[in-house]
Order: sequence, then structure tokens, then C-alpha cells
Amino acid sequence: MLMVPTFIGITLFTFVLCQFVPGGPIDQMRMRMAGATEQGEVGGGGQHGNQSGGVMSLPPEQLKILEKYYGFDKPIPMRYLTWLWNIVKLDLGTSYRYTQPVIKIIGDRLPVSIYYGFITTVFVYLICIPLGIVKAIKHRTVVDNTTSLLIFAGYAVPGYALGAVLIVLFAVKKEWFPLGGFHSEGFADFSMGKKIIDTIHHSILPLICYLIGSFAVMTMLMKNSLMENMGADYVKTALAKGLTWPRAVFGHAVRNSLIPLATSFGNNISIILVGSVLIETVFNIPGIGKLLITAIEARDYPIVLGMTVISSILMLLGNLLSDICVAFVDPRVRFE
Repeated sequence: MLMVPTFIGITLFTFVLCQFVPGGPIDQMRMRMAGATEQGEVGGGGQHGNQSGGVMSLPPEQLKILEKYYGFDKPIPMRYLTWLWNIVKLDLGTSYRYTQPVIKIIGDRLPVSIYYGFITTVFVYLICIPLGIVKAIKHRTVVDNTTSLLIFAGYAVPGYALGAVLIVLFAVKKEWFPLGGFHSEGFADFSMGKKIIDTIHHSILPLICYLIGSFAVMTMLMKNSLMENMGADYVKTALAKGLTWPRAVFGHAVRNSLIPLATSFGNNISIILVGSVLIETVFNIPGIGKLLITAIEARDYPIVLGMTVISSILMLLGNLLSDICVAFVDPRVRFE
């Protein structure tokens, strides 16, 4: 029930903030006309001052026409309600920069981010859960200490910094991988097999950067949760009744240890699917993470707000999915 007011709160805050960020479309138009775009920023999204620096002042009549075109002639509450009503009708507006519908621009980039997000999520859970179980069972052994050293070393290195290093080593010096992008030129003319190989070839380095920092939290969460459950009274009781150690651990303790991971499952999906701004920028991946940073730099408010809508919906659906996962793992949890 809190999803709707939460969504309105997030979008209202972002919308109002965008109205006061300097360098709106009218200001950019005036600066381009003055040929001095790089000389500075003035005014806000719909607020305009007199001529200063390299900014050309427009006649009041033309300024009113532009304000009406962009909707800046209306008060902010009315603008927000109009924008919100358009969102209900699945109209995210038109990009100032690309002059195309925002929903089309995001829709073109979304599959790329979903591709990386889906693979990252699958690999993280497929590796972290078994690894966490092994580390809990082999606590304070060579296996536990070695894997801890590796995953914490990966956690300490930012993905975008590792990406820059990998590009220099394996794309520039060795030329084993492409410098960036999602596909090679002429991809549309490739055979299906060559398309798959080309996509994998472009994906290896970015996926390493996506995954490297994701292992530590999930693995240690699984390990610590399982160790806590292995020392719980219900496991001791099961052993006292004659249950074998493997059956007590894998039949009872492991399932209860999945509850902390289930609570973060939805949030992880929403975070990963919206893309990584820095990794997509480093590898020049045409996903929505890179689209967002480009839109912020260009003050393309419709795209920024459209991304806010999508990320908010994903976050809210992710929380709902987490609750469902917890209810599935823990029979004591029930929805009312």
C-alpha cells in the first residue's frame, strides 16, 4: 500500500530538483545562439536572467513562446501533475537532446543493461551460495582463508577502476578483447553463431568488473548466516535425535540461512538492472547507465525523470519480490 505514496515522493522530489538545476533547455538554446555554450551556466530549468557572459538575451515575445513550448509558463505543481498524468498514460515525454520519445530511447538501451544485470545476478547467486556454504563448513581452514582473501581483494577494487586496467592490459596491449561497445561493426550481417561469439567477446571484461565486487557481501552473508544456524539449538536437537550432520545442515540450517539473501534479492535486481553508470561509461556500453550520465550532463530532464520513474518502479517491485522470496523460504512469514 505504501508503493504509490513512495513513488510520488521520489518523483516529486526529483521533479522539483530538476526545476532549479541550472542549464535548462532554454538557457542552452540561448548559449548556443551566443556561440558560448562552454562559457558558463545561468538561470534554471525555467528561470532566466538577463544577458550575461556569453548568453544571448531573447526578445520577451520569443522567450514566452519557448517557455510555453517547454511548459515553463505554468507553476511547478501544475507541471508536476501534468507530467504525472502523462506517466499514467505511459508517456515519459520527449527528450530535449534526441528529440525522440523518452520511452523509445530508454527502451532501445534497456535490453543491454538487462543482459548484463541478468548474467551478473545469475553468476552471483550460483557462486556465492555454494561458496558461502563451503566457507562455513570449512571455517578457518586454508580454503576459507584463501577464498576470503580473494573476495575481499575483489571487493576493495572499484569495478570502473579495474575496467580501466583491464582495457589497458587486454584490449590495448594484448588486443585480446575490444576496447568497448556491445557489438562489432557490421553485427547485423553476422551469422547467428558469429553474433553470439561477438557478444561474448565484448562481454567478458565488463562482466568481470560487474562481478568482482558482488561476491564478498553475498558470500560472507551466506557464510555467517549458516554458521549462526549450525550453532542453533534446533540443529543440536536434530543431531541429538540421531540425524546425520549433512542432513541437519543441508536439510534444515541451509534453508534458514537463505533468509538474509532472500531479503536482498529484489533490491539487488533493481540495482543491477538499472545499469552501472561508471562501468558502462568506461566500456562505452550503450546501456541506460551511460544514458543517464549523458542526460544529466546535457540537462535532458525528460530522460532523467524517465530514468527516475523506471528505477523507482524497479526498486518498489524489488522490495515486493524480496517479501515474496522471504515468505517462500521462511514458512513462518505470511502475507495478510
